[in-house]
Amino acid sequence: MHRVSSWLVFPLFFSPVVALRGQTSPPRLVDAHIHYDGDLAFLEKLVAKLDAADGMAFILIKPHDLESGEAEIAKHPNRLIGFGDVSPDDPQGVQLIDKIHQAGFRGVGEISSTLKNYDDRSYWPFYERVEKYRMILLFHTGIVNRTNPLVPSDVSVDRMRPTTLDGIARRFPNLTIIGAHLGNPDYAWAAEIARWNPNLYFDLSGTSLIKKQNDYTFFKSIFWWSGVVSPHTPQSGVSAFEKLVFGSDVFNGELEEFDRELDRYHKMLDACGVPAEAQANIFAGTLWRILNRKP
Repeated sequence: MHRVSSWLVFPLFFSPVVALRGQTSPPRLVDAHIHYDGDLAFLEKLVAKLDAADGMAFILIKPHDLESGEAEIAKHPNRLIGFGDVSPDDPQGVQLIDKIHQAGFRGVGEISSTLKNYDDRSYWPFYERVEKYRMILLFHTGIVNRTNPLVPSDVSVDRMRPTTLDGIARRFPNLTIIGAHLGNPDYAWAAEIARWNPNLYFDLSGTSLIKKQNDYTFFKSIFWWSGVVSPHTPQSGVSAFEKLVFGSDVFNGELEEFDRELDRYHKMLDACGVPAEAQANIFAGTLWRILNRKP
């Protein structure tokens, strides 16, 4: 039995936006993946870190933290960008997307642990509404944690494979999709479907850059098509690595992971010889352009 989400009763404090208010030049960093757990002190520390890095962050806000999260985002519109943690399994999901759009939020996610495969057609009205508002949709892909093995749960990694994003990206071409974690461990599948879908990107947050730290050049075999001329791959003059965006996946207030993940990204991209221009897009340019795209 589904419980009606408390999103429906929270007030909404600010009006819709298309571009980023007051921000005229691109930041040096956009973090696509930070979880807010209701701790305002954490957000204050995050804003200080973003000030120092000339950065912005997508803040993923759950229903019970909406009110405090909205107010803090309104205070720092050049640093914090709201994402509503709405599930397509919520019977009020479509209406909730309307609500968060009216609040000025720019995306939905992180979608995770759904009751059906991500590409199940019963979820299409949910995705249609996100696409209507040209919002960004962030999915968890690949292995997922299990915080309490003693508690039964209806969760399956198989429903969250990166391949399930392929049908969504093709069916909703005006929907920008980010798959978190590059489908860990299905990296090759994640990259291949991103190669053919211009509206699909991935972040490399989580454990992948830890377990591959002694072999970062491995990712050259995953993002292999830079400069390749062939009718069997889309024509592009940019690095294949530009299907990546930066995401730290900070949660439970552990802000130190922001610095650790940023360092891992730099080391991997440098080890793979990714050009400076491409790295600038991975760390900020791609998401900045998407955020400022006209509807």
